[in-house]
Amino acid sequence: MTPRPIEKPDRARIKTLLTKNKINRRVSRLAARISRDYAGKKLTVVSVLKGGVVFFADLIRRLEVDCSVDFISLSSYDGKSSSGKVTLLSDLKESPKGKHVLIVEDIVDSGRTLKYILKSLARKGALSVRTCVLLDKVSARKTPVRVDYRGFTVPDRYVIGYGLDYNEHYRGLPHIAVIED
Repeated sequence: MTPRPIEKPDRARIKTLLTKNKINRRVSRLAARISRDYAGKKLTVVSVLKGGVVFFADLIRRLEVDCSVDFISLSSYDGKSSSGKVTLLSDLKESPKGKHVLIVEDIVDSGRTLKYILKSLARKGALSVRTCVLLDKVSARKTPVRVDYRGFTVPDRYVIGYGLDYNEHYRGLPHIAVIED
């Protein structure tokens, strides 16, 4: 039996939560803080793919510190539901050993994915590891995890746009939105 495709929500049901301008202002403030904190240090900035790439690109263009970039890809969702299990799809290309690492993530909700990354980088000998997340769903936390740089705290709703998707749709929205039921 062929699985029924998941429908793409009608645009009329999509409501803006955070505007493009509000996001841009916050990304600039985060970049300024990170630049101050890492002044004089070589930084490796790691994007968590795929959702974090838009935030990551905007953030690194505003950083005023020397940095290299790397990417990691993990999976923990099936549609709109968390599977409860983190699967590594693609690891870093460069070793984090002896480096200052900043993990850039689009959203932290349960905390499982970020905790997985933090443990992995600690095992691999990173000199320091900090986290920068655009959206923090504190009320959805299942696992305690440290967030060093936070863009916004958001309610426990499924969000899309600015890199975040619903079954690979809506990543290109310039703002953060929710899908109304």
